[in-house]
Amino acid sequence: MLRTTAKLMRPILLVALVLTLSSTAFGAPKKIVLQIGHLNPQKPFEVATAAMTEVFKNMVEKGTNNAISVEIYPAGTLGNERETMEQVQTGVIQSYITTGGGMAVFYPLMSILDIPFSMPSYNVAYKVYDGPFGKMLADDILKKTGLRVLGFGESGGFFQITNSKRPIRTPADMKGLKFRTMTIPMHMEIMKAFGASPTPVAWAEVYTALQTGVVDGQQNPVPIIEMGKLYEVQKYMTITNHIYTPYVWVINNDWFTKLPKEYQEVIVDAARTAIIAGRGLNRILEASDKGLPLLSKHMEIYTPTSAELEEFRKVGIAAAMSFIEKTYKDEGMRLAKEYLKAIDEAKKELGVK
Repeated sequence: MLRTTAKLMRPILLVALVLTLSSTAFGAPKKIVLQIGHLNPQKPFEVATAAMTEVFKNMVEKGTNNAISVEIYPAGTLGNERETMEQVQTGVIQSYITTGGGMAVFYPLMSILDIPFSMPSYNVAYKVYDGPFGKMLADDILKKTGLRVLGFGESGGFFQITNSKRPIRTPADMKGLKFRTMTIPMHMEIMKAFGASPTPVAWAEVYTALQTGVVDGQQNPVPIIEMGKLYEVQKYMTITNHIYTPYVWVINNDWFTKLPKEYQEVIVDAARTAIIAGRGLNRILEASDKGLPLLSKHMEIYTPTSAELEEFRKVGIAAAMSFIEKTYKDEGMRLAKEYLKAIDEAKKELGVK
């Protein structure tokens, strides 16, 4: 019986030995590493990009049975936005979630998507950026920058205005104030139209710039104001909801297209799900005691009347359309028309006025 068992075991042991020797000789399959960066702290219950990257990491590693390992580099550890975007372009790292300002450096037409007061609601924004317009925009970005877009995330929602000098009720109240903007020409043009002096400042330097008086005010969504603790150095907030600027999630196209098709599908699906998670977190933050209730303990919050908002809207839209025509010519006007058309179609589909 023992001899019979031994005979039966020999082929099994031989196969095991061959596999072991093959593994030793040629090495185990090399794990694929996907490095992804973003600007903000890695606090997934407080920061949208942190939530997005955590969900993405989990889904990609599970979906590929750990064949792809996702490494997250938060808080600008790989460099500023331009530097990190260049690293994605050259393949030093694979992926990055950039702000609208970071994208505008590489794709100037991104500025056009910040026509003030053009986006009426979150659901309309999601329809626009997740639909045919978003695909057309992503295709154009790939064509002109070589960067593949995995999707358009959310930086925090609609922009509000804060400052340290005085309450702002109409554009006249902004005259003479120095306002921090991203490196988005449209943002600078809007601030000029409102009467303020625009000053581009990198996100990492915004708190200090506000604290030391380099700038008097800034514009950002509520979750970003809370995350950056800007309420510590700002006294007044005006609820304008004047701009909706998405994050742009990019990946190195050469690296991506060399992956097996099934891995590509996992990455695309994981990014889409992660973007939804980030949007959801922002809505929770806005609605919770980390939103306006927290900010109201530190700042005076003012909601303009319809007539006051109309003043902002009139000067902001006129300045934006003039700037697009003058700066981006026919190409810019075509994109602006496509963008506004996509908004109108989404409004009709959703029954939004």
